[in-house]
Amino acid sequence: LMLLLAGAAVSDYRSHRIPNWLVLSGALFGVVYNTALSPSPHDNILFPLAGLGLGLLLFLPLYLIRAMGAGDVKLLAMAGAFLGPGETFHAALATMIVGGVLAILFVLVRGAGLRLFHNLASLFQLGFLGALAGSTPSLRITAGASAGKLPYGVAIAIGTIGYLILHQLGFL
Repeated sequence: LMLLLAGAAVSDYRSHRIPNWLVLSGALFGVVYNTALSPSPHDNILFPLAGLGLGLLLFLPLYLIRAMGAGDVKLLAMAGAFLGPGETFHAALATMIVGGVLAILFVLVRGAGLRLFHNLASLFQLGFLGALAGSTPSLRITAGASAGKLPYGVAIAIGTIGYLILHQLGFL
């Protein structure tokens, strides 16, 4: 899993794409591996499939509002096939924390802090206040107005691997 995540992170960083062959073959391997060598006697094929499904569902809303790419959603689903549902949830939480830190660093390094605050203010004004007024809010930001595109596969890899290491060491 860690090798697959590292490969996906490198690919996402270099090209802003996570190859389908990587996530699909990884997900298939995770399902087969966890079915053949289940972590506990009561687990069966439902264990990796539940993790895969949960990984897909956790980030799908972000894809639907175009805040995340499809490859990122599929990458967490692949990790879920290895981890099962409980660990997938924790890995997703760790990923979101790492993603937030990386996003702040990304914006600061690029000098796009003012653009970020302007976009957040616009989202609040148009989205929240518009919804209170009864209009349908749009949560989309045009590419030219964006503060940048963070390769979120890097956050998924660091968050998931970091969670696994800390969990194995007994810190989580």
